[in-house]
Amino acid sequence: QVQLVESGGGLVQPGESLRLSCAASGSSRFYAMGWYRQTPGNQREVVAVIGSAGGNAAVEGSGKGRFTISRDNAKNTLYLQMNSLKPEDTGVYYCTAGDWSNYFSGHTPAYWGQGTQVTVSS
Repeated sequence: QVQLVESGGGLVQPGESLRLSCAASGSSRFYAMGWYRQTPGNQREVVAVIGSAGGNAAVEGSGKGRFTISRDNAKNTLYLQMNSLKPEDTGVYYCTAGDWSNYFSGHTPAYWGQGTQVTVSS
């Protein structure tokens, strides 16, 4: 079992930065971890994924070039550094853990946090 708790969300202005954190417990270090975003009226979409050892990482979609995903297994913590934020980045961000293939095959990861709201607005 893996428990995930997100933090770091909030209200920021366009162009500002925000760092999300996800505190993990259980056996999270054996899993790939990633961030999903859900916006009103839309399905959840993959934002970024990182392998269990941190060697493989991918940022999807509009976050490329602006977002960085990282993890510190010694601290059981996952991060998402978001720079140059745009209004379209607004949504609920979920921390997840699961098999690497889940993130790219349309299958949902096994473990989810409760989500943290990110709002980008002037």
